[in-house]
Amino acid sequence: MEALLANVDWYEIWLATLDTLLMLGGSLLFTILLGLPLGVLLFLTGPRQLFENGPLYAFLSFVVNVLRSLPFIILLIVMIPFTVLITGTSLGVAGAIPPLVVGAAPFFARLVETALREVDRGIIEATQAMGATTRQIIFNALLPEARPGIIAAVTVTAITLVSYTAMAGVVGAGGLGDLAIRFGYQRFQTDVMVVTVVLLLMLVQVLQSVGDKLVTHFSRK
Repeated sequence: MEALLANVDWYEIWLATLDTLLMLGGSLLFTILLGLPLGVLLFLTGPRQLFENGPLYAFLSFVVNVLRSLPFIILLIVMIPFTVLITGTSLGVAGAIPPLVVGAAPFFARLVETALREVDRGIIEATQAMGATTRQIIFNALLPEARPGIIAAVTVTAITLVSYTAMAGVVGAGGLGDLAIRFGYQRFQTDVMVVTVVLLLMLVQVLQSVGDKLVTHFSRK
């Protein structure tokens, strides 16, 4: 076994895994904080919704679609000046989080909008008939009813961010992707490449398993 993994430095693997988890956790947190309100706003201003507003919805949809369609590797490079401006660096975990959030938040927002559209319209109308305020409709009817769909959206977004963190290694963001590129690809150390890929696959499986259990749990309520 040692001969098969002769080039693997397990301490480096541990540090890279920690960087990946930090990037994932930090970017997922800000993605939810930005993407959830954006998704709710997209839903509320959409056709036949509470605050239907064609121009605003069209503008928000355009921005979301543009950011979603931009390849992440291009977004990483384009955002370097902005990333340096707000974090002081374009390298490491801190330098990776801004482009990760900008790349994932629109994607998550669209998933949230889709989850909210699946809420029975009768529930919204019944809440309105009882004289509920907009805040009460959103927090007491829409979001609780859409909770399983939103959790599923968080799961899909988290898995997408795992692949984004791997791509961020191209610009020196650190993590398992950076390790795979520097050692597995550039130095032809296949054993390092295999270990990093296996760890990324394991992380995705854990995220999917936890997400599925949460969706099942809240779907029963």
